[in-house]
Amino acid sequence: MTAQTNHLFAPLQLRALSLPNRIAVSSMCEYSSTDGFADDWHFVHLGSRAIGGAGLVMTEATAVSPEGRISPGDLGLWKNEHIAQLARITAFLHRHGSFAGIQLAHAGRKASMPLAWLEQTAVPLEDGGWQPVAPSAIPYGDGYAAPLALDRAGMDKIVADFIAAAHRAITAGFDIAEVHAAHGYLLHQFLSPLSNQRTDEYGGSFENRVRFPLEVIRAVRAAWPQHLPVFVRISATDWVEGGWNLDESVAFAKLLKNSAVDLIDVSTGGLHPAQKIPVGPGYQVPHAETIRREANIPTGAVGMITRPVQADQIIREGQADLVLLAREFLRDPYWPLHAAVELKQEISWPVQYARSAAGRVPARQPVTTPSA
Repeated sequence: MTAQTNHLFAPLQLRALSLPNRIAVSSMCEYSSTDGFADDWHFVHLGSRAIGGAGLVMTEATAVSPEGRISPGDLGLWKNEHIAQLARITAFLHRHGSFAGIQLAHAGRKASMPLAWLEQTAVPLEDGGWQPVAPSAIPYGDGYAAPLALDRAGMDKIVADFIAAAHRAITAGFDIAEVHAAHGYLLHQFLSPLSNQRTDEYGGSFENRVRFPLEVIRAVRAAWPQHLPVFVRISATDWVEGGWNLDESVAFAKLLKNSAVDLIDVSTGGLHPAQKIPVGPGYQVPHAETIRREANIPTGAVGMITRPVQADQIIREGQADLVLLAREFLRDPYWPLHAAVELKQEISWPVQYARSAAGRVPARQPVTTPSA
């Protein structure tokens, strides 16, 4: 560090983990798996971001069951055979100085869709599609299959699937588990009154709508090693009148803090096709700041964060504790290395690349993962 500490490159302590900086690779679906398996695409995609200096590298949304996939190309962790390829990736991330995070997900009513770059019409059952499920039998929109409303047995299976996937993720060497409760997927569908129109104890009031997401999140927290962190990604607002909103997100974040969640990864939207999102640089950062301040819990900021000065300001001014980059990491896998140069900060480089660094820099050290 220089004498004037730049907070983007300050370590972040989360339970037994000390992230080397506040820069994380946000979860980004690659739609490049077959039967849920990671392959060389995922190895190179995630591994290159570790070489590039990210303190935390998150997988894409990783389905806890086959029917929890968004598409046939989704990454999965619903069977033991998936573990080996993911373990190869986490070992590489650790070797190159990054911690490994996995985002555990269930698509709910947004499942059984084709790959993102194809026409978005539900994959028919006869062509390999599957029956989506949801809190209520309300389809997401045109082109999406009508979901079946979950009964208690179906909900119990989903909780068990999250627990089993968490145990497999531990075996695969992941350091952080993130439960996906955003972007209109299953747990978000329970949270929002626009998609949850149940009349039982899981619908209606705020307390009822958060009940099942809390069951899942608490089950993952109980399954995850106590010395390792658990994140939850939420959509802080649906951007639709009458939908889930920031006040509810603050109240939910307080419940998550009491459930021993360590950080809220704050995004927005994805629940309803009528959403009107005021997209612009850092447009979701104020939501992360509000939740951090009012719920007194660490947050991650994401969404059109592109410049090093912008990212540093978010951390320095206390708007969030972690900055997650998505599309900017697709444009530049080595963004942290370049950001350090721009901000005149010291960052370690891989020994293989050190000869190209600006000035003399220390060699990258492998991550030492806390023992169980």
